[in-house]
Amino acid sequence: MSINKENLNTEYPSFGNYPKLYPSEVKHWSWRHIPPNFSSFSAKFLPRGFGKSYGDSCLLEGGILLDTTQMNKIISFDRESGIIRAESGISFDELLNFLVPRGYFLPVTPGTKHISLAGAIANDVHGKNHFSAGNFGNHITKFELLRSDGRRLICSPEENKDYFAATIGGLGLSGIITWAEFKCRSSPTPYFYVENIKFRNLDEFFEINEVSEESFPYTVAWIDCTAKGKHLGRGIYNRGRHAEVGKDNIPNKSPKDGAKPFPFEIALINKATTKMFNLLWYNKQIRKKTKGISHYNPFFYPLDGVGGWNKAYGKAGFIQYQFVVPLASGKETVRKILEKISSSGLSSFLVVLKTFGDIPPSGMLSFPMRGITLAVDFAVSRNSLALCRELDVLVNEGGGRLYVAKDSRMKGADFRRYYNNYEEFSKYIDPKITSSFWQRIQEK
Repeated sequence: MSINKENLNTEYPSFGNYPKLYPSEVKHWSWRHIPPNFSSFSAKFLPRGFGKSYGDSCLLEGGILLDTTQMNKIISFDRESGIIRAESGISFDELLNFLVPRGYFLPVTPGTKHISLAGAIANDVHGKNHFSAGNFGNHITKFELLRSDGRRLICSPEENKDYFAATIGGLGLSGIITWAEFKCRSSPTPYFYVENIKFRNLDEFFEINEVSEESFPYTVAWIDCTAKGKHLGRGIYNRGRHAEVGKDNIPNKSPKDGAKPFPFEIALINKATTKMFNLLWYNKQIRKKTKGISHYNPFFYPLDGVGGWNKAYGKAGFIQYQFVVPLASGKETVRKILEKISSSGLSSFLVVLKTFGDIPPSGMLSFPMRGITLAVDFAVSRNSLALCRELDVLVNEGGGRLYVAKDSRMKGADFRRYYNNYEEFSKYIDPKITSSFWQRIQEK
């Protein structure tokens, strides 16, 4: 199926809408037992899910995108063990609709449920519970990998374990995942007990975080990146656990789930609006600490409630800059980066700070390591791109690295420094698969 080039950026962009790269063709795959005829493809291709990667890892300029979202069937579910097997194109939203009524939940989830199962594996996504549960890839028991030469490999920690490690966090480059199996987490209700704590600065964040990780499996903080001086790094700390029947006041009915569409595509992110929003958001919570019961949707996926919120950055798009630095250097590095961002006036209202645990990842190119991670959005401009280059220097000095799923601009030399098993990973790339990201980081 060919797509009119005028519509390609509308139908198949990255979530950040930057850079703007156009495939030559889009093909759809619906039946996992009947693969496409790869030998007939006129160019290299890239398997693609819902395109929620922020940069160019889900794009292929001049190549073929293979849309796999129609492969969305649940194959099997063992209610006693909590192990589910599903086709690769199924979304986390569809999985939750199946699992939650049966008393289970995803073992790990990022901040959106509109991603595919294969996309979660390819980017080895992490969430609020990384310090207690690791990445999503840590919960994968096996999957089937289809190579362009027709081979189908069953991959697990014991079988074809090299391809298993190369595919988890492998950006879709090692082949096409047709189905995957993972172990779910028991969850008696769709509700969570949640506490929100205001903190005055970065030091107070670390104090609250250290205590919180002892008793709450889910933790994250929103940061006001416009604050300076003694208020640098202030924000609201969010922590939670699965609600318990008989202990917590659980509502009888779940709230309606439905996203309100963002009304228009216009750049609303600027110095004035960002400062005003951050001030209002920080002060909306009057008390030092609030607590209550929350459905999983607003707890894990608040931004999914606004469909197309990325339009607020305008047609130029936006960059999400996410890094992790080791604990030893992390506090000082994060402080320097926050100072530089607050001085620039280029931040947005979407700034997230949390810590990663020390559970070893299953993938060769997995992003998290034991340390501190900050994610911040910037509207694309000459100034924001220049700021990111300055932040790169601080991340490199702190021994950190950037997250490929959010990246649209890191240098190849930096990538190879961050992911030093890059050459080993390269051995498992399918010869007919590539991406604009992979082509970009080959440059010196």
